[in-house]
Amino acid sequence: MGIKIILADDHKIMREGLRSLLEKESDMEIVGETEDGQTALQQVQKLAPDVVVMDISMPNLDGIESTRQIIAKYSGVKVLALSIHSDKKFIAEMLGAGASGYLSKACAGNELVSAIRIVVTSNQTYLSPHITSTVTDDYIRHLSAKGSSSYSILTAREREVLRLLVEGKTSKQVALNLNVSVRTVENHRNKIMDKLDIHNVVELTRYAIREGLSQL
Repeated sequence: MGIKIILADDHKIMREGLRSLLEKESDMEIVGETEDGQTALQQVQKLAPDVVVMDISMPNLDGIESTRQIIAKYSGVKVLALSIHSDKKFIAEMLGAGASGYLSKACAGNELVSAIRIVVTSNQTYLSPHITSTVTDDYIRHLSAKGSSSYSILTAREREVLRLLVEGKTSKQVALNLNVSVRTVENHRNKIMDKLDIHNVVELTRYAIREGLSQL
């Protein structure tokens, strides 16, 4: 059985484009679409989708509140935010509401297809690389301003490795970027994990939100 999807976006042209894109995938099925958050809630109850591709700015009920209610009421349903907003405030609010991922409409396309599969079949959180960079850069600036002991204990090279890893680069790509061996990168990554007790990009993002870096 394919992945059942509801499209929630107040722009008809955007919904049509997303439908055209996703219907090309043999393992995906559009079971509903809506232009407002309130109707999205009703459709989730009626159609039991696997994932809702959710815009943020919609009439009647915005995507943030709609996401919060969906996650609270319907276990197993994933929400994937797709928005023109890349400001850290919106990212933090959607993730805080329970969204399993966040993509910019500027990056929509094959990335959306991959993101849907990741959040539904792998049960992982997905963030667009530049969205990750936005949150990470704010996190690092905040730690530097506070003189945080956890961040200050990292060496300059470990900070470089951390920045590249959370931008979504593989160990091999980091090694090429820094002109070091893959094994050296892996060693740095292990030390970073030990020092910060942060094991992946999602944990880093959620930690940033808990610390109030996004000023909810």
